[in-house]
Amino acid sequence: MHYFTISDLAHEFDVSTRTIRYYEERGLLSPIRTESGQRLYTKKERAKLKLILRGKRFGFSLDEIHEMIALFDEDRTGKKQLEKTVEYGRRKLKEVSERIEDLLQLKAEMEALLSDFEQRLREWEESDG
Repeated sequence: MHYFTISDLAHEFDVSTRTIRYYEERGLLSPIRTESGQRLYTKKERAKLKLILRGKRFGFSLDEIHEMIALFDEDRTGKKQLEKTVEYGRRKLKEVSERIEDLLQLKAEMEALLSDFEQRLREWEESDG
């Protein structure tokens, strides 16, 4: 069986070893330990880390990610995990869409304000000239 060290994974995924240890503390990863205490990660643990980092990138909380990972251990078919991922994904997509709408409204307000300021400045310059 091929194992990965914490340094291997940190380098591969461009994260700190502290981040990986934190995920272990949170119960998301379970490396095996050598007699000297060195952490060794299996391909399964490497895959979990990849899922954790992907989930973080998409804005899922560590609790949500933990639940999705745990579901795979309960149901090896992956169906429950997939259902939960779809549920969380829909919720996250709704949040992102709402944020986009808020930002678009803010952008429109800023454009209107800027246009008004530019118009005032032109009027001021014309009255001075």
